[in-house]
Amino acid sequence: MTFRDSLLVRLIAVLPAVAVFAAAGSAMAAANVSAAQAEAKEIAKSMGNCTPAKVEVLRYTVGREGSTTFKVGCTEEKDAFVVVQCRARICTLLR
Repeated sequence: MTFRDSLLVRLIAVLPAVAVFAAAGSAMAAANVSAAQAEAKEIAKSMGNCTPAKVEVLRYTVGREGSTTFKVGCTEEKDAFVVVQCRARICTLLR
């Protein structure tokens, strides 16, 4: 077996583990976003005087100081919405 063949065998052996870690990371990210949606709705209701209807993710950043920015639609008016940013499940009203 040549050096190139052994490198290829090692790469093939490692790929399933990389796929598992990638899937776990995306599942954890989805859990963080869905957990923050409840807090975003609460901030929209209490600070933005908005009865929340539809919640959309505008921006999601990962990392040590990851944050999620939500656009929360209001039921009062057709085009009314507020923007809420959450960092580590601590949310603030942006506008």
